[in-house]
Amino acid sequence: MIRKFEIKDIDAILEIYGHYCLHSIFTFDIQIPEKGTFKKQLLQIQSNYPFYVYEKEGTVIAYAYASKWKNKDAYNKTAEITIYVKEGEHRGGIGYHLFGELLSAMKKSDFHAAIACITLPNLPSVAFHERFGFQKVGHFKEVGFKFNKWIDVGFWQLNF
Repeated sequence: MIRKFEIKDIDAILEIYGHYCLHSIFTFDIQIPEKGTFKKQLLQIQSNYPFYVYEKEGTVIAYAYASKWKNKDAYNKTAEITIYVKEGEHRGGIGYHLFGELLSAMKKSDFHAAIACITLPNLPSVAFHERFGFQKVGHFKEVGFKFNKWIDVGFWQLNF
């Protein structure tokens, strides 16, 4: 079931995100964020942007949200998008449905552009975003360092 984010979801979201912090290049966070800081960040995002979770049998197994792209007024109709699915829950269409709900809410909220920042290489994420019509608009080489290697970042954009 897809629903709006609630404060009670923070522990489950932190658990999902923590896995990616420690075991993947999909985020440049190297350590799991401190819960209080993470909570504050999520509540700030929720107060200004669409934020959804996917709940299965009472447990949050995925989340997606839009957030501030840049801290300039001219960017107010552009948002960066984020989606994470709990390890082991991929391939069931959860991410597809959740992401579709997020993009629909953004369009209804009069956003003009969604930006996806994807660490590379990451063929599944690239294919996922392109399935929704995102197009690659930028590529930065070796801008992140994690797991003793330099990592590229690509940017994909969708205009509504």
